Amino acid sequence: MSEQKRLFLVDAYALIFRGYYAFIKNPRINSKGLDTSAIMGFMNSLLDVIKRERPDHLAVCFDRGGSVDRVELFADYKANRDATPEAIKIAVPYIEEILRAMHIPIMVKKGFEADDVIGTLAKKAEKQGYKTFMVTPDKDFAQLVSDNIFMYKPVFGGGYETWGIPEVQKKFEVERPEQVIDFLGMMGDSADNIPGLPGVGEKTAKKFIAAYGSMENLLANTHELKGKLKEKVEGAKELGMLSKELAKIMLDVPVEFHEKDFELDQPDFEKVKTLFEELEFRRMIDNFNKTFALQTPAVKSEQKVESTTAKTQAVVPPNNGQFDLFAAPGTGTISQDEATETSGYKTITNTDHFYQYIDTALSRKLLLEKLLKQKSVCFDTETTGLKALEVELIGIAFSWEKGKGYYVTFPEDQAKTQQIINEFLPFFENESIEKIGHNLKYDIKVLSNYAIPVKGKLFDTMIAHYLINPDMRHNMDILSETYLGYQPVSITELIGKKGKNPLKRVKRDSEEVNIAKSPEQRRLHKAFLRYHDPANWKILRDALVRMGRQDLIGDSDRHLIPKPQPDAQTYQSPRRKNSQVSHQKRTEKGRVLTQHTGLPPRETGSKRRS
Repeated sequence: MSEQKRLFLVDAYALIFRGYYAFIKNPRINSKGLDTSAIMGFMNSLLDVIKRERPDHLAVCFDRGGSVDRVELFADYKANRDATPEAIKIAVPYIEEILRAMHIPIMVKKGFEADDVIGTLAKKAEKQGYKTFMVTPDKDFAQLVSDNIFMYKPVFGGGYETWGIPEVQKKFEVERPEQVIDFLGMMGDSADNIPGLPGVGEKTAKKFIAAYGSMENLLANTHELKGKLKEKVEGAKELGMLSKELAKIMLDVPVEFHEKDFELDQPDFEKVKTLFEELEFRRMIDNFNKTFALQTPAVKSEQKVESTTAKTQAVVPPNNGQFDLFAAPGTGTISQDEATETSGYKTITNTDHFYQYIDTALSRKLLLEKLLKQKSVCFDTETTGLKALEVELIGIAFSWEKGKGYYVTFPEDQAKTQQIINEFLPFFENESIEKIGHNLKYDIKVLSNYAIPVKGKLFDTMIAHYLINPDMRHNMDILSETYLGYQPVSITELIGKKGKNPLKRVKRDSEEVNIAKSPEQRRLHKAFLRYHDPANWKILRDALVRMGRQDLIGDSDRHLIPKPQPDAQTYQSPRRKNSQVSHQKRTEKGRVLTQHTGLPPRETGSKRRS
């Protein structure tokens, strides 16, 4: 005997609002300025449900125009609600388009709420032998729970609770789920502007349910009540019955449950991918592909998925080049070519590139000759840490042409490092060559440790992106994926997990180092994957021009950058240099205090008097 089939009905707006407010402190704004928080939140929830439960049948239900019948009964129904945020209004058409691309049915009936559509479909599916799960955080749906209808309720912090009859009985202290209608009618609902009985809250409503069982029975026995509460309830009998009617989910919406139409089918991967790319959902493409695992036609999965209430048998749609929805996430077979095609980004494995390792006097001389012929050059320093004035140079990366880059390595001996970096002084001092970087403030501070000034026009992609889109994150990986469709090698792959393999100077042995796998080469890849395409900074520059902010190009960050001392040509350790600077500041401070107070200066080495 086959196991009972399952239908999941998603309360669209409940999850859309939930997703929007989940990101309210850190909204997801893409490079076009579109707030995608609601779309991302909804899609994360939807994919999570599919991954967890592998439903046979699924639909997403929307409101369209509100409930005509309830407004006719009570003109102020939901009248106290704030206007729908503009970001949600914009999100809904995108979500509907994604659902159509996923071949998930959208159930909506003008003049009815999604609650009523879900209630009607749930009861019709129950008659056809289905177990139905209503995906919603809305407590109102508890009134529909039965032996075959459940609430699938998102919980704070992640995960879901499945509410059957026992859970509803415990939560609302009722004997039967239908009594939830009476409970809601008695206490009212401020969110929907359902008035309820005056003076009756959750605690009192539960007492009334326990004593009388229903609104009608309570109102028929108000003589048993006492004091002010008796007066209030007796004076609001019509209001009580109205409130119960408003809280009742309708079960006669003109919609039909044709089970074939609700089958979870193979999505249109290309359309979904295009939509996600337009929205700049970088990681969701991979999440989507793992959720809907690709598998060969010959393979069928009959994996059982356990939940708190039911199990389901795998159903495989008959398609060539088949996708197996019911395989465990990520376990489907997929070739490297397919993975590349569906990942959504170019990577180092599928992009032509030429990176050269520069570690000899001759190669440095040839590189310098090339650098001096350029009008604009991207550069990036690799160092032993994050505190710019305390680190040592490990290497510098240069790039000015798509897919090409050069990495200059420096030895552990800082005197030799100073000699090598001095060779590139003609480039850094050349005012006719524009210098481009990401967080240039850091790189210029590092170079100032070696008395290397950076002259000429500057263009900082981090600052430029902040000016274009201040609400978005500004790290180079995000910019690369957003503007170039290119996914850099992850920092974890480059230097290991945080705390386990920290970035530090690596001792070199020219006879043993395998350049292709050495830390230097990995850092080289890191540096140039950031700048593999000059189009990155050109896109940002063009965006600033369109915004009328071209006056900021080139000099927008100069006031943020400390001026190095160009005369000294000998390296001093950052610690010693900082000590000298601090000493100079203290001496200057003492001189100023002496001038303004008239006190004699303290002798060097003298102790402070007690």
